[in-house]
Amino acid sequence: MWDYLRLEVRRTLRDTGFVIGGIAMPVMMYLLFTNLGENDSAWKTASMVGMAAYGAVGSALNTGGAVAEDRAIGWLRQLRVTPMTPREVVIGRALTGSVTVLPAIVAVLAAGGLANGVRLQAWQWAAIAVLLWLGSIPFTLLGIGNGYRLTGPATGVANMVCNLGLAVLGGLWFPVALFPHWLRSLSAYTPTSRFAQLGVAVSDGRAPAPGAVLVLTSWMLVFCSYAVLSYRRRAGNS
Repeated sequence: MWDYLRLEVRRTLRDTGFVIGGIAMPVMMYLLFTNLGENDSAWKTASMVGMAAYGAVGSALNTGGAVAEDRAIGWLRQLRVTPMTPREVVIGRALTGSVTVLPAIVAVLAAGGLANGVRLQAWQWAAIAVLLWLGSIPFTLLGIGNGYRLTGPATGVANMVCNLGLAVLGGLWFPVALFPHWLRSLSAYTPTSRFAQLGVAVSDGRAPAPGAVLVLTSWMLVFCSYAVLSYRRRAGNS
């Protein structure tokens, strides 16, 4: 399984589309959003966390596109004749998604510290990176579920809609405080809003709120069930 994991990580990081869309785009958006108007250090820090979360979500969902491509070229059928069990295949793919979110997170955090002058304690930088890395797991599962259930083109569209919709609704691009009251209430139940709150809390010197962890864990269970059901459906039709 570890050989499979190394193979999939190398394949993903060599994908030009992934490098541009998953790493370069969040960095460019962060620098653009935070260097228009007044020089607000608090906004630069909050936006850094939000854009790192946005990059992580996009990279995690990208795992589903790779699953759909593997189905199209018959790679999954080849894996079935190897000693790997279906569980190992799914775990390997999920681990791939978890590993490939790290470049997006690190790139945006580096832009915040080096280009925008964000200053945090060493433990805060490390904690934000780790929490965003672990918190991206639900979105990896969502992408995998889409990849097993949908065709290649449909997976790409579904992941794009999920990424943009959840990013905007969850306040990853703009502060939730700017939303109307009803939209703020809805945003509090989205996985992306709670995902970003993990890093924002640490940047403020606080521990993540139990409510944020609870909501994100609930979404992880929902997306995990979706991925399992999608895999079983695909296996039954193969």
